[in-house]
Amino acid sequence: MTDEPLYAQLGFTDAEWGLLTGLPQSVLTAASAATPDSARKTRAESAAGLDRISDARASASGLVSAVAAAAVAEAGDPEIGEEPPVIEPSDPAGYAADVLVRAGEAATLLSTKASLADAETYRHWLLEIADAVVGAASTGGLLGIGSETVTEDERSFRDELAQALTA
Repeated sequence: MTDEPLYAQLGFTDAEWGLLTGLPQSVLTAASAATPDSARKTRAESAAGLDRISDARASASGLVSAVAAAAVAEAGDPEIGEEPPVIEPSDPAGYAADVLVRAGEAATLLSTKASLADAETYRHWLLEIADAVVGAASTGGLLGIGSETVTEDERSFRDELAQALTA
Protein backbone atom coordinates (compact mmCIF):
# COMPACT_ATOMS: atom_id res chain seq x y z
CA MET A 1 0.00 0.00 0.00
CA THR A 2 1.27 3.45 -0.86
CA ASP A 3 0.96 6.74 0.96
CA GLU A 4 1.01 8.57 -2.35
CA PRO A 5 -2.09 10.78 -2.72
CA LEU A 6 -4.67 9.85 -5.35
CA TYR A 7 -3.92 12.93 -7.46
CA ALA A 8 -0.24 11.92 -7.65
CA GLN A 9 -1.24 8.38 -8.63
CA LEU A 10 -3.28 9.94 -11.44
CA GLY A 11 -0.26 12.00 -12.55
CA PHE A 12 -1.20 15.45 -11.22
CA THR A 13 0.49 17.85 -8.85
CA ASP A 14 -1.32 19.24 -5.83
CA ALA A 15 -1.92 22.56 -7.62
CA GLU A 16 -3.22 20.83 -10.76
CA TRP A 17 -5.55 18.67 -8.69
CA GLY A 18 -6.81 21.78 -6.91
CA LEU A 19 -7.64 23.33 -10.28
CA LEU A 20 -9.52 20.23 -11.45
CA THR A 21 -11.44 19.67 -8.20
CA GLY A 22 -12.31 23.33 -7.63
CA LEU A 23 -13.59 24.01 -11.12
CA PRO A 24 -16.94 22.15 -10.91
CA GLN A 25 -18.10 24.26 -7.93
CA SER A 26 -16.76 27.40 -9.62
CA VAL A 27 -18.70 26.61 -12.80
CA LEU A 28 -21.83 26.11 -10.68
CA THR A 29 -21.32 29.49 -8.97
CA ALA A 30 -20.54 31.40 -12.17
CA ALA A 31 -23.50 29.89 -14.03
CA SER A 32 -25.83 30.75 -11.16
CA ALA A 33 -24.48 34.30 -10.88
CA ALA A 34 -24.81 34.97 -14.61
CA THR A 35 -28.32 36.30 -14.01
CA PRO A 36 -29.37 37.72 -10.62
CA ASP A 37 -32.23 35.71 -9.13
CA SER A 38 -34.21 35.44 -5.93
CA ALA A 39 -32.70 33.48 -3.06
CA ARG A 40 -35.12 30.61 -3.77
CA LYS A 41 -34.11 30.37 -7.42
CA THR A 42 -30.41 30.63 -6.56
CA ARG A 43 -30.82 27.75 -4.09
CA ALA A 44 -32.59 25.69 -6.79
CA GLU A 45 -29.74 26.38 -9.22
CA SER A 46 -27.16 25.47 -6.60
CA ALA A 47 -28.98 22.24 -5.75
CA ALA A 48 -29.17 21.24 -9.42
CA GLY A 49 -25.45 21.87 -9.89
CA LEU A 50 -24.51 20.02 -6.71
CA ASP A 51 -26.61 17.04 -7.78
CA ARG A 52 -24.76 16.95 -11.12
CA ILE A 53 -21.41 17.12 -9.33
CA SER A 54 -22.45 14.40 -6.87
CA ASP A 55 -23.82 12.11 -9.59
CA ALA A 56 -20.45 12.14 -11.37
CA ARG A 57 -18.96 10.02 -8.59
CA ALA A 58 -20.46 7.10 -10.53
CA SER A 59 -18.82 8.17 -13.80
CA ALA A 60 -17.16 5.53 -15.95
CA SER A 61 -14.22 7.92 -16.17
CA GLY A 62 -11.84 7.22 -13.29
CA LEU A 63 -10.63 10.83 -13.43
CA VAL A 64 -14.11 12.38 -13.31
CA SER A 65 -15.21 9.98 -10.59
CA ALA A 66 -12.17 10.90 -8.46
CA VAL A 67 -12.59 14.64 -9.07
CA ALA A 68 -16.30 14.45 -8.23
CA ALA A 69 -15.58 12.54 -5.02
CA ALA A 70 -13.03 15.16 -3.99
CA ALA A 71 -15.38 18.02 -4.90
CA VAL A 72 -18.25 16.50 -2.90
CA ALA A 73 -15.95 15.88 0.06
CA GLU A 74 -15.04 19.58 -0.02
CA ALA A 75 -18.48 21.09 -0.72
CA GLY A 76 -20.82 18.62 0.97
CA ASP A 77 -22.86 15.64 -0.15
CA PRO A 78 -26.43 16.50 -1.17
CA GLU A 79 -27.38 12.80 -0.98
CA ILE A 80 -26.98 12.88 2.81
CA GLY A 81 -28.55 16.29 3.24
CA GLU A 82 -25.41 18.40 3.45
CA GLU A 83 -26.09 21.85 2.08
CA PRO A 84 -23.04 23.99 1.44
CA PRO A 85 -23.51 27.74 1.56
CA VAL A 86 -24.66 29.38 -1.65
CA ILE A 87 -21.80 31.50 -2.95
CA GLU A 88 -22.76 34.82 -4.50
CA PRO A 89 -19.72 36.63 -5.92
CA SER A 90 -19.64 40.40 -5.42
CA ASP A 91 -18.42 40.80 -9.04
CA PRO A 92 -20.25 38.13 -11.07
CA ALA A 93 -18.70 39.18 -14.40
CA GLY A 94 -15.19 39.17 -12.97
CA TYR A 95 -15.82 35.82 -11.30
CA ALA A 96 -17.11 34.33 -14.55
CA ALA A 97 -14.07 35.64 -16.44
CA ASP A 98 -11.78 33.99 -13.86
CA VAL A 99 -13.68 30.69 -14.16
CA LEU A 100 -13.33 30.80 -17.95
CA VAL A 101 -9.57 31.33 -17.66
CA ARG A 102 -9.29 28.41 -15.23
CA ALA A 103 -11.45 26.26 -17.53
CA GLY A 104 -9.00 26.94 -20.36
CA GLU A 105 -6.08 26.04 -18.08
CA ALA A 106 -7.84 22.79 -17.09
CA ALA A 107 -8.50 21.90 -20.73
CA THR A 108 -4.83 22.46 -21.58
CA LEU A 109 -3.73 20.45 -18.56
CA LEU A 110 -6.02 17.56 -19.43
CA SER A 111 -4.89 17.51 -23.05
CA THR A 112 -1.34 16.86 -21.85
CA LYS A 113 -1.86 14.68 -18.77
CA ALA A 114 -5.10 12.73 -19.19
CA SER A 115 -6.41 10.23 -21.67
CA LEU A 116 -8.52 11.62 -24.47
CA ALA A 117 -11.60 9.89 -23.01
CA ASP A 118 -11.03 11.27 -19.50
CA ALA A 119 -10.36 14.78 -20.82
CA GLU A 120 -13.50 14.75 -22.97
CA THR A 121 -15.64 13.34 -20.15
CA TYR A 122 -14.39 16.04 -17.75
CA ARG A 123 -15.12 18.84 -20.27
CA HIS A 124 -18.58 17.43 -20.98
CA TRP A 125 -19.28 17.11 -17.24
CA LEU A 126 -18.50 20.79 -16.64
CA LEU A 127 -20.93 21.73 -19.41
CA GLU A 128 -23.56 19.44 -17.87
CA ILE A 129 -23.12 21.27 -14.56
CA ALA A 130 -23.60 24.63 -16.28
CA ASP A 131 -26.65 23.33 -18.18
CA ALA A 132 -28.21 21.95 -14.99
CA VAL A 133 -27.69 25.24 -13.17
CA VAL A 134 -29.00 27.57 -15.87
CA GLY A 135 -31.99 25.33 -16.55
CA ALA A 136 -32.99 24.91 -12.91
CA ALA A 137 -35.05 28.07 -12.44
CA SER A 138 -36.79 30.43 -14.82
CA THR A 139 -36.19 34.16 -14.58
CA GLY A 140 -38.47 37.15 -15.07
CA GLY A 141 -42.12 37.21 -15.98
CA LEU A 142 -45.09 37.44 -13.67
CA LEU A 143 -46.30 34.30 -11.92
CA GLY A 144 -44.31 32.21 -14.39
CA ILE A 145 -45.84 33.86 -17.45
CA GLY A 146 -43.30 35.37 -19.83
CA SER A 147 -40.31 34.04 -17.94
CA GLU A 148 -37.16 32.70 -19.57
CA THR A 149 -35.83 29.28 -18.69
CA VAL A 150 -32.33 30.26 -19.80
CA THR A 151 -31.45 33.94 -20.06
CA GLU A 152 -29.12 35.44 -22.64
CA ASP A 153 -26.45 36.01 -19.96
CA GLU A 154 -26.69 32.38 -18.85
CA ARG A 155 -26.54 31.15 -22.45
CA SER A 156 -23.55 33.39 -23.06
CA PHE A 157 -21.67 32.02 -20.04
CA ARG A 158 -22.41 28.44 -21.11
CA ASP A 159 -21.21 29.13 -24.67
CA GLU A 160 -18.06 30.87 -23.43
CA LEU A 161 -17.39 27.93 -21.12
CA ALA A 162 -17.71 25.49 -24.03
CA GLN A 163 -15.25 27.62 -26.00
CA ALA A 164 -12.78 27.81 -23.11
CA LEU A 165 -12.85 24.04 -22.69
CA THR A 166 -11.71 23.38 -26.25
CA ALA A 167 -7.98 22.88 -25.92
